[in-house]
Amino acid sequence: MDGYFLRVIAQTPTHFWINNPTVNEALLALENGATGCTHNPSYALRMLTDSEESAHTYKLLDSILAEEPDDNRALCRLQLELIRRIAESFLPLFEQSCGTQGYVTIQSDPYHEDTVNILKAARENCAVSPNIMPKIPVTEQGLAAISELLAENIPLTATEIMSVQQALDVGEACDNAATKPPGIRPVLYYAHIAGIFDEYIACLVQERQIQIPRDYVWQGGIAVARKVHAVMEERGYPCIFLSGGARDTHHFSEMVGVRGAITINWRNCADVLLREDAPVVQRFLRPVSASVLDALCSAIPEYRTAYEIHAIALPQYESFGPVAFFRSKFERAWSQALALIGERRQASS
Repeated sequence: MDGYFLRVIAQTPTHFWINNPTVNEALLALENGATGCTHNPSYALRMLTDSEESAHTYKLLDSILAEEPDDNRALCRLQLELIRRIAESFLPLFEQSCGTQGYVTIQSDPYHEDTVNILKAARENCAVSPNIMPKIPVTEQGLAAISELLAENIPLTATEIMSVQQALDVGEACDNAATKPPGIRPVLYYAHIAGIFDEYIACLVQERQIQIPRDYVWQGGIAVARKVHAVMEERGYPCIFLSGGARDTHHFSEMVGVRGAITINWRNCADVLLREDAPVVQRFLRPVSASVLDALCSAIPEYRTAYEIHAIALPQYESFGPVAFFRSKFERAWSQALALIGERRQASS
């Protein structure tokens, strides 16, 4: 079987998902074996500023602005319409697989992530297409929404997981939903964000001038991902591992072998892996050296919090360093998109 990702899927339990793609990138990903697609709140900004997509995106925005007086609501509608196009591309796969593949996720306004707004957005978004899957942060407010939506049998991705304990709380929520009459079995992916976690830890090492081998830091996020996956598998929770936030090709290649999916950007990641066409090697289940883990946990308190069970409590999830770091990226992108929408509205008035 030709093509790196096609060989990965044929030889291992690992699947390839594409993140924040243009329409063309989505089609290329599907041709190369992608079985799902993720989006985050920065997607609309990307489409507004992408040379390939901006003309179509602004045309779509103009039609929305003619009907919608509120800029934030206009941005939510724009994001959904852009993602609807991608969902259409993945819908045949969704239908052929009887709803086991072909999901396309959506995560809305990062400034309004209380339970009420999460529920409202999730229900509106997933009603647009059967393969659009709400993506919800694992915070105290988000977990309350996740539990309620699982009880309604709505397929979900639980995201912004940076610690083992967050994943365990998601597993409990999914397990509880599955044991309630009439035996609901919702589709739930839990997304550990290894790449962003690594970026955050690298920033701490530099800011605090922590003396630790860079080889150890390079393994950090994937080591947490391995612990997350192992514990969730051991407890038998009825949910599926998803890795996100890739910042380098190793955030895919080092995770090959996981029972689940890895989501990466097309540009500078998927395209590079395709060109390199390296042999498929299952590395994910290899153990991490105890000396590496001891050094990371000793030198970086935030790493210990992420790695150890019961090291963080539910009310602390939203303010946990790597979670807040990740969310701040979404907030900046959302604000920048809102500024472009305001400029467009003013120019057309």
